[in-house]
Amino acid sequence: MKKLALTATLLATLAMTGCAQRIADFTLASTKNVDLNNGQFAKGERVEGIDTKYIVLVPLGVPSVKEAADRAIETNPCAVALTDVTADSEAFAFLFGYVQYKVEGDLVIDTSRNGCNVN
Repeated sequence: MKKLALTATLLATLAMTGCAQRIADFTLASTKNVDLNNGQFAKGERVEGIDTKYIVLVPLGVPSVKEAADRAIETNPCAVALTDVTADSEAFAFLFGYVQYKVEGDLVIDTSRNGCNVN
């Protein structure tokens, strides 16, 4: 009975393990072409973008920091970049699981674009 309890405890511990770590911190990051000489930028809301790939015995793809950053920037059609950016990775796998990158930052809004005035 003790062996069964020990085995069950070890399996439960393995099933609940995961790993998360900070990959990078950036002052300014963008995956878009940005004219920094424009000078018509405004700080927007804090957003996050996530790119996740699942694991079913083997990984079903490789997540991308670029895709996560694109998803964060594209939450606002007037945004061209992120500022005060953090990029984190997270993984959990025991036969099934996931690997993901999360990029979080404040939007940089280009107010010179049509319809993109910030009040």
